[in-house]
Parts: sequence; structure tokens; C-alpha cells
Amino acid sequence: GANPLQKNEMGHTPLDYAREGEVMNLLRASEAKFQEEQRRREVEERRRFPLEQRLKEHIIGQENAIATVGAAIRRKENGWYDEEHPLVFLFLGSSGIGKTELAKQTAKYIHKDIKKGFIRLDMSEFQERHEVAKFIGSPPGYVGHEEGGQLTKKLRQCPNAVVLFDEVDKAHPDVLTIMLQLFDEGRLTDGKGKTIDCKDAIFIMTSNVASEEIAQHALQLRQEAMEMSKKRIAENLEDVQMTDKITISKQFKEKVIRPILKAHFRRDEFLGRINEIVYFLPFCHSELIQLVNKELNFWAKKAKARHNITLLWDREVMDVLADGYNLHYGARSIKHEVERRVVNQLAAAYEQDLLPQGCTLRIIVEDSDKQLLKTTEGSSSSTEKSKVPTLRLEIVEKDRKARKLEIQAPLNPKNITYFL
Repeated sequence: GANPLQKNEMGHTPLDYAREGEVMNLLRASEAKFQEEQRRREVEERRRFPLEQRLKEHIIGQENAIATVGAAIRRKENGWYDEEHPLVFLFLGSSGIGKTELAKQTAKYIHKDIKKGFIRLDMSEFQERHEVAKFIGSPPGYVGHEEGGQLTKKLRQCPNAVVLFDEVDKAHPDVLTIMLQLFDEGRLTDGKGKTIDCKDAIFIMTSNVASEEIAQHALQLRQEAMEMSKKRIAENLEDVQMTDKITISKQFKEKVIRPILKAHFRRDEFLGRINEIVYFLPFCHSELIQLVNKELNFWAKKAKARHNITLLWDREVMDVLADGYNLHYGARSIKHEVERRVVNQLAAAYEQDLLPQGCTLRIIVEDSDKQLLKTTEGSSSSTEKSKVPTLRLEIVEKDRKARKLEIQAPLNPKNITYFL
């Protein structure tokens, strides 16, 4: 039937206009029935489409991270968690590999209103001691007392929010002390002396600390993640015992990661309140291809929607763009590589009126390894062999013949190499 919770333009439901009596009782019964049916549908949806599957739709790679977070959230949903303490995660890995996105997608899964349900704090803004006031609010008599703190104000609105402490390693030790109270007691006292209960919240910290060590052990950790994924849904006791034999990540955490974290944070009690340390690994080549394809599809949709231009490419193009991956910048380096080597050419060709309305463009590779093998057969020139592949655009005509675009470099062609 109709949704009895549907709000009108004034933000009111039918119940707000009903008077006490038969109609009011009917609406209340309808509302209760609708909410129960909505809950049942949500449970069924989550059963059929687990959190892990939802996360994989938005995050490339990071199988182990997704499995670890998904298992913890499901335990919490099913009541198998410590109700006296909030869930606390520490996401470790280099920049641009999905740490923030995983936190955001987790919040989207749990909360319908992502604006309230996801709180993100950049901890580089809390590097000084006096900035603790921005965190929880200034005490009485100080400037900004009435405004409240960035964290406390938002937690009061949504005590069960997913809270992201981005780059937590940059926070001042006094801020970490407040966070320890938050993790240990599940409550926080603001500058006004009011206590906020947030035992039902989920706290996620991210850090680049130990990212080099994680990258060095990536192959071992990736292999273990695959084994754990196979055994994740244990069918019998023997399967559970088999998973206990997987100890690479345990040894890695104790012998490599924990000493680094201890040296940086200098407090065992802070590390002791973390439920799960989650590793984010550098992308392997197949994952880079997915990233490149995702980025090219993004621009292909824009080209089609805005200019009615169809954009085509093949695997060789994706391989060339994947080579632009930078370990320190993660997925952002692929985004920049596509913009630098493909989008710049598209924009220049459009500005120079080289693209007919409704045309089909193909991205091609020139000076690739395959072509060099053909052209340098019998030649020993090292400069030819080390030549970097070039990406070019060509128009696919109606008779399927292709014509390369001669795009003029901006400004002075002598000083700028357009095709990089």
C-alpha cells in the first residue's frame, strides 16, 4: 500500500494531521506495519546482497580489507559484539588505494542519510595542542564555547555514525588521549560538560604509516587474502581449523607493523583498543586495468552525453595507461594519467574543430613494443627500443576506415611536446 511515512512539502506525515480516534489508530497501525515490512525487506536485501558485494561494486581490489570490515559489521548487526565498546578500525596503506572510499561506502550501507551518518575529520587540522578545542569544543569562558566541537556536535546528531579520522598519525597526542577515552568508554564529554554516548558508533582511522612495509609484503599478504577468501564461509570444523594455520598477516602485524605503530603513537593502550588493523595493498596489474577502464568509461560517458562523441579503446591502450601508476599516489595517478594523455587530446581536438558532430573516436597506441619489434627487426638501436609508446586519436569513418587526427600543440609547438 501507500507509504504512511511519506512527507509532504511541509515535511509532515499523514499522522501529523490526524485527530485522536479511529483514523489515528488506523494510521498508527499502518505505520507500524509499513515499518515492519520495510525492516523485513532490508534484512532480505542484506541477506541476498551482502555488504562485501556492495563494497566490491565501488572499490577495486582490497579483497582482504573488504572481507575483514564486512565480517565485523555483520557480527555487529547480528548482535555478536561488545556492546560496551564501539568498533574501532585502523586502515593502513599508501594514498589513493581505497581507505577513505571503504569507510564512506560502509557508512552508506548502514545509514540512509549519508550526510549525518558519515563524519569525516582531517586530523592534520588537529596537530597543535590548542586545537583540541576544535575537536570537542571550548570550555566555559573561552571563545567559541557556544559553537561546540567538530566531533561532538556531529556525534550528538547521530551517535551511531561511521566516524573517519583521516591521517590519524598527524594528530596531536592530546587529541589521541581524547580518542582513547572515546574508544575505551564509548562516550565523550564536550566543552559544555555534556556527555555523548557513542558506543554504537564505528570509528575508522586511516594512516600512511608503514605503507612501504606493506608494499614490500604485498605478494604474501595478497596470497593469504585469497586463501582466507576461500575459507571465509566455513562449512565444518576442519575448515575453521584450516584458517588458523594462516599466520602470515598475524606474524607480519606482530613483528613488523606493531613495532612501527608503537614507535609512532608511543602508547600501548591506544593500540590495544583497535579491533582490527586492516591492510590496503598496492594495486596489481589486473586491478590497474580495471581502474584505467573505469576512468576511460567515465570520460566516454561525458563525451557521449555532452558532445555525442563515441570513444573506443582496446587492451593495449589500457596497458600503456596502467604503466603510469605511481605507488605513492595510488588510483589518483591513474586518473591523472588518463587526463594527461587522453582527455587533454580530446579537449584540444574539440577546440580546434577537428571532431564532427556524432563522430566515433578510437584511442590507438603508436610506438608500442609490438610495433617496435617489427620496425627495428635487424636493428640494434637502443634508443628505438626504449621509446615510450604514444597515444593518438583517430576518427573512425562510416566505411570503417580510420583517419588520425593532427592536433596542434597549444602555445609554441617547439617548446611543448603535446603527445606525452
